[in-house]
Amino acid sequence: MSSERPRDESWIFRTYAGFASPAATNERFRANLARGQTGLSVAFDLPTQCGYDSDAELARGEVGRVGVPICHLGDMRTVFDGIRLDAMNTSMTINATAMWLLALYVALGEEQGVARAALEGTTQNDILKEFLSRGTHIFPPAPSLRLTTDLIEWTLREVPRWNPINVCSYHLQEAGAGPVLEVAFTLANAVAVLDAARASPRIVGRDFSRLVGRVSFFCNAGIRFVEEMCKMRAFVRLWDRLASERYAVSDPALRRFRYGVQVNSLGLTPRQPENNVYRILLEMLSVTLSKGARARAIQLPAWNEALGLPRAFDQQWSLRAQQILALETDLLEHEDIFEGSGVVAELTDRIETEAWEELHRILEMGGSVEALGYMKGRLVESLATRMRRIESGEQPLVGVNVYAGSEESPLTARIGEGFEAVERIERESERAQVERLDGWRRDRDDGRAGMWLDRLRRAAESDNNLTDVSLECARGGVTTGEWADALRDVFGEYRAPTGTENRRVAPAADTAALEETRRKVASAAARLGVERIRLLIAKPGLDGHSNAAEQVAVRARDAGMEVIYQGIRLTPSEIARAAADEDTHVIALSILSGAHGVLVTDVMRRLEAEGVPPSVPLVVGGVIPEEDERRLLEQGVSRVFTPRDHDLTRMVGELADLIR
Repeated sequence: MSSERPRDESWIFRTYAGFASPAATNERFRANLARGQTGLSVAFDLPTQCGYDSDAELARGEVGRVGVPICHLGDMRTVFDGIRLDAMNTSMTINATAMWLLALYVALGEEQGVARAALEGTTQNDILKEFLSRGTHIFPPAPSLRLTTDLIEWTLREVPRWNPINVCSYHLQEAGAGPVLEVAFTLANAVAVLDAARASPRIVGRDFSRLVGRVSFFCNAGIRFVEEMCKMRAFVRLWDRLASERYAVSDPALRRFRYGVQVNSLGLTPRQPENNVYRILLEMLSVTLSKGARARAIQLPAWNEALGLPRAFDQQWSLRAQQILALETDLLEHEDIFEGSGVVAELTDRIETEAWEELHRILEMGGSVEALGYMKGRLVESLATRMRRIESGEQPLVGVNVYAGSEESPLTARIGEGFEAVERIERESERAQVERLDGWRRDRDDGRAGMWLDRLRRAAESDNNLTDVSLECARGGVTTGEWADALRDVFGEYRAPTGTENRRVAPAADTAALEETRRKVASAAARLGVERIRLLIAKPGLDGHSNAAEQVAVRARDAGMEVIYQGIRLTPSEIARAAADEDTHVIALSILSGAHGVLVTDVMRRLEAEGVPPSVPLVVGGVIPEEDERRLLEQGVSRVFTPRDHDLTRMVGELADLIR
């Protein structure tokens, strides 16, 4: 039996892709499009996201690891070789360097003969959540917001079908936010951007309402899919209310809550990873079942993301889940199937009310920029509580803290025996990328590139919009690192709050385990004849995913350790110097980008040069394959922790046991 009602259009099918090199990424894009993907979502590597060229010191080991390296217009040409930009809807997860990457994209469109008005897609361009949860920021808040609003103003005029900002709740959830904090913090960040744009003399009258209408969102969807669906319904209502009451947008179409989504990746487990297929499918339901709050674009993670970088087949498997739901089921034949549900209405009302109260708490502090420390602290506290609930078993995680016994999985059985369940990025990719970058610099007109960089600096010192001059830089052969360095010269750099300062979280159920760890920490201090064990937690390289490091810091402090944690983005030499200066008793490195092979070796060499005794234990945590774990232990690393090690209290106890 089929409905007489016409089927709704399906959402855009995407996979988040980009790795190794521009050519490898192009090959993956074209293959995914051939399998039925209807839009592109570009993952950039950390040097590109943080404004470094592939040969920069901080880029060592990071090139092509978590996305594609884009150093110049030639790299962008290669990524989109054979792909017409006027036939594509492209989402770019890029923030601090969003203006630069869009400039490269527009310049490529010009080469293809594509009118700017024909370009469709999104730049994430949400720098405030980078300060709070993801860590790819470069500049201080004020100039960062200027770049954000400059790009919004420019696209409103020049690329009218482009979404210039994707206000992002995704990483806020992964950093600890429950539904209320996720909605409130995201809307607070949107308000900060819109208030800054409204203050611009270049946006007046109807233009501002159009700007509000171009704001889009990028959300997360966790496993509690009923609550998550109600969260999205609350988002829809509150955005409409803000646009109407705060910004006087009268056209309902311009107040529409338009969002894309990637379902939760950090909730995926390396233990029994085959279970993640079901988690991904259930999480997708929360953003598709309710027509009134349905996502406009969806990208799903792969079952093995907790193990490493997904292969082409893994991404196809996730794409098929979207296609089956949209094309085979009757979901798109009906109006909103939850209209009239008392349960859904009550839960939506509760989230809406509490999020509105929290939003106004932030606005009373002066807004997101002034409240960054408060917001970061709330995220760290919330994630610490979530972690304790998982450790105690209060929050079940199948295959981890309940039903942990398992038959051998044929999907992972041969890992370490020449079979790879994930994509591996070899060092040769980085060397080849650096060689291509050297060739680009040799072949370009250095005088022309230098001229446009000088003009970029002068524009940054003025109040002029920086997008046009950035576009000239793109055409003139400027590189990503050069563009960002020119702005660093004017704006400086910024270290965001860590949220861990003097913060402790009350234990959930198992206080006995924490007390046992405290005894171990006290015994270690007694063995050394010191009052307190000093733990240095450090994040070398460009990896900005600091959640794990922050949680270890909080738990170690709970256990009685003195914690030295300076935040993200440290060089190996800075870490070694800190270890020597602080006379630390144990050193813990957190590296989630896959660059552990290069960075750990460098840190160990520099620790020796600084005179740090080899008796000081060095531990490493991250998404580290078993083969790499063995190599690190052979090098002299005392212990390797991976996502399989979910009990933070036990981990801190192990750190204490290592100290002799």
